Amino acid sequence: MGAILETGEDVEKSHSAPKKRSWYDRLSSSVVWVKVFRWEFWPFSVFYFPVFFYWMYLSIRSRSFFFFTSSNPTIEFGGMLGESKMKILDLIPDVYIPKTYRLNAESRLEEVKELLKDAGLDYPVILKPDIGERGWMVELVKSEAQLVEYLQEIRVDFLVQEYVSYSVELGVFYYRYPDRSNGTVSSVVMKEMLSVIGDGTRTVAQLMEEDPRAQMHISRLQIKEPRRMKEIPERGVRVELVSIGNHCLGTTFINANHLINDKLIRVFDQVSQQIDGFYFGRYDLRCRSIEDLYQGEHFKILELNGAGAEPAHIYHPGFSLIQAYKDIIHHLGALADISRINRRRGYPHMSFRKGLAEIAKIRKYNREKEKKT
Repeated sequence: MGAILETGEDVEKSHSAPKKRSWYDRLSSSVVWVKVFRWEFWPFSVFYFPVFFYWMYLSIRSRSFFFFTSSNPTIEFGGMLGESKMKILDLIPDVYIPKTYRLNAESRLEEVKELLKDAGLDYPVILKPDIGERGWMVELVKSEAQLVEYLQEIRVDFLVQEYVSYSVELGVFYYRYPDRSNGTVSSVVMKEMLSVIGDGTRTVAQLMEEDPRAQMHISRLQIKEPRRMKEIPERGVRVELVSIGNHCLGTTFINANHLINDKLIRVFDQVSQQIDGFYFGRYDLRCRSIEDLYQGEHFKILELNGAGAEPAHIYHPGFSLIQAYKDIIHHLGALADISRINRRRGYPHMSFRKGLAEIAKIRKYNREKEKKT
């Protein structure tokens, strides 16, 4: 048989034209399919329902439903819910954190601009609620126009934080029993921001249609960045769509537990022992490189989450559901043990009545912020 020759035009067409996908490919890229069969996208209440029974066991064993409040005595509610990010950052030595300032909900544009000037900050900056979770109202603000838009939307006290441009973003889970001098790093997650890779022919929005994770955020980005969604990236060019490392905003969480070693544990022992009353939680940070982090250099802590933190490596795509529950149970067991030791050291669990009042306050705050935004 004669050889089949491809012209340059044929080759270009074969590389640029989207491949016809099978019915299975189309089904597996369906958002509905993914939300049902990939548990990392299950609603919080559905995923955590089996854990509730272990939580009740720990509560009975600890003789307090709010046993966790003793885990981190200097953090509101132990860091489970409703804690002020600014108050936690104030516990951390300045050398480890980016410049961060708290403003009230009524702050005007000129006040924020004056703050940026006095602090020596330029765009981009991070803006986020002082009390908030799961990426709500966390924005990378790149211009005064975006700042104006944010101030129009935000109706709660918020933080202005220096943008840390280091390329590696991690979540590092650390805990230490209060009667021991050293702790452990039990989980490391590497955060891969939501992005698409250009093919020179399709728009950003069309490229997002290929990935169910990205599909979930098309509507939101169409509203926030309509011009960008119409852009056609060149072949091979990666376009980062969201610069905030939050699973709810499309970030892929990569299991990076292989990075745990004595050097990493030593660094976080050193940092954590300088934070009064902190024993259990997850550092969200950016670093220049893993080697720098091992040396305790060139990294900044963006947030520190307390008792409500998760070992986020479990959200790695394809991670075993059974192993995820095992890892969560392990951490909850450590949380209960740390709380019990602290109780013996003179830090009592919050009373049932006061705990209910705290939950009511948090629920009220959440209702109000939903009305206002």
